[in-house]
Amino acid sequence: MLFRLYAKFRGGDRQVRAGTYELPKNLGYGAMLDALTAGKGLVRSVTIPEGFSVSQVVRAVSAKLQVPPESVEAATRDTTLRRRLDIPAATVDGYLFPDTYTLPEGSTAREAIALMVRRFEQVWTPAWTARLDTIGLTRNDVMTLASIVEKEAKLPQERPVIAGVYMNRLRQGMLLQADPTVQYALPEHQTRLLFKHLKVKSDYNTYIRKGLPPGPIASPGKPSIVAALYPAQVPYRYFVAFPDGHHEFRATIAQHEAIVKEARKAWAAWYRLHPSDTATTRPK
Repeated sequence: MLFRLYAKFRGGDRQVRAGTYELPKNLGYGAMLDALTAGKGLVRSVTIPEGFSVSQVVRAVSAKLQVPPESVEAATRDTTLRRRLDIPAATVDGYLFPDTYTLPEGSTAREAIALMVRRFEQVWTPAWTARLDTIGLTRNDVMTLASIVEKEAKLPQERPVIAGVYMNRLRQGMLLQADPTVQYALPEHQTRLLFKHLKVKSDYNTYIRKGLPPGPIASPGKPSIVAALYPAQVPYRYFVAFPDGHHEFRATIAQHEAIVKEARKAWAAWYRLHPSDTATTRPK
């Protein structure tokens, strides 16, 4: 109330610029009012959730910073950043760490993207680097696997198991057949993947290309990165999703085909109850 009266007395109560501010502690009324009317200390917050793809990050940053999406896209392709991170892919997708970022008013797209990459570098530990030789993967491999786990897992406890299944497939030379990689390869998001979508020609389509994709398909959170670094030692090579979010894991194709029949029935019933839902998981 005192500040309101002071601002009214100064004639600045109707000149405050709306937004979120970062101001020093113990700032006097005069300096505070000057900051709020001049926009000094005004910041913009951008939240990147786990599992966001680079295109989603581009839209979020563009909207929050009020900059053209083309400038954000260009920042994600920065050759200096990609060289520093040793990324073979065309963008820094996967290395824009999920978090909430506070940027000063007037920040550029390049500054925002660089801040997200620095956050990833802060999170990545020397112990994780030492772990790479043990599992026989590069950091880019781990981040790619972690991004697939992030998109597949609905239950936190299943992350290491899903990572373990994919590691088993990699070691045995099997196709990963990860649906999220197909979604990434398609020009537009599909509410439900159909068999025709599995034939899309792309290095990211793990139904036709062996091994991991060239790079991550989304920004994984720390739990998914840990799961990729420390996958569960399991005998499973197959899994199928059920409508409640859990997966059933099986070791043999015969066991898998049997549980897939149950999953198809469960999904058929679920779709009858939710005909307009935008679920993307399909039994496979």
